[in-house]
Amino acid sequence: MSSSTAGLARQWTTWGPVVAAVDLGLTWGRGLAGFAVGIAAVCLIAAVLAAVHHAEVVAHRVGEPFGSLVLAVAVTVIEVGLIVTLMAGGGEKTSTYARDTVFAAVMITCNGIVGLSLLVGALRNRVAVFNAEGSGGALATVCTLATMTLVLPSFTTSHAGPEFSGAQLAFAAVASLCLYGVFVAVQTVRHRDYFLPVPREDRAGAGSEDEHADPPTDRQTWASLGLLLLALVAVVGLAKLISPTIEDGVESAGLPKAVVGVIIALMVLLPETLAAVRAARRDRMQTSLNLAYGSAIASIGLTIPAIALASIWLSGPLVLGLGAVHMVLLVLTAVVSALTVVPGRATLLQGGVHLSIFAAFIFLSFSP
Repeated sequence: MSSSTAGLARQWTTWGPVVAAVDLGLTWGRGLAGFAVGIAAVCLIAAVLAAVHHAEVVAHRVGEPFGSLVLAVAVTVIEVGLIVTLMAGGGEKTSTYARDTVFAAVMITCNGIVGLSLLVGALRNRVAVFNAEGSGGALATVCTLATMTLVLPSFTTSHAGPEFSGAQLAFAAVASLCLYGVFVAVQTVRHRDYFLPVPREDRAGAGSEDEHADPPTDRQTWASLGLLLLALVAVVGLAKLISPTIEDGVESAGLPKAVVGVIIALMVLLPETLAAVRAARRDRMQTSLNLAYGSAIASIGLTIPAIALASIWLSGPLVLGLGAVHMVLLVLTAVVSALTVVPGRATLLQGGVHLSIFAAFIFLSFSP
């Protein structure tokens, strides 16, 4: 392979998001045939992998926990736009879309990403080590937000059904936004050290190759940030284009409508999943937990206020309350997560437990 060809291959993270964005622009608003769906799927995967690379470049420049915060917020902001777009004009058939997507995001991050990261970290180092103070505070924030926005609507009496009244929805939106703001301030300013990777005593002086490499220049950082946002727009946009095909397949298979939201959430959260697993392989478990819990917090703390605002002009009801099965899974997740986080150390067992809960969520989504 010539040097110019090798150089072009190494630059795939640059042209990958561009090609994905071009494909999105050419196919947006059109019905896709089977071949076009396949191309969109390939472009989506390329955009996901490129997003992870550029997120790591930005993280290397700004340091933790800002790096994981950039990826989590960027994905969530675009995810909110996707939810609002799909709900606009959807009427009653999309009334549970926000609930299904947010709950799927919580289960994917708190069980799927956390479990997979713990499994990879424990396989590599026998014991995964992280900061209990920072992770515990993040987990408490996730549990509070999830309970206030997804559980309480099933028990309030001001409105019939698992829905908030207008005043209750406004309170939940403001409380979610305020709690998210407090978490970001604690994570990045007052107690930033709680969210930094924990050095291992048995590996004193050791570090990953990335830690010793020179940080990227300002120009490289800004370029990576722009390509990261472009890649994430392409990921969410292509996921939306593919969703009708997924929805048709789900309907023809006789599966619940909520499965569509789960599949889309899995695709949208793929960049965070890959970034968290790569961090775990480098013995940076705290970064993995920052990505997981930070994404869950952002998913609720930004989505609920945006949906509350959009409900002013959206037609149809807004169902946020979870059913009994999902409440049980949420409570189980909260209890198991607390037992995992409190010691500040985890083994293969904890990773396996979280992945078992995640598997139960996926199975029950397909077979309620």
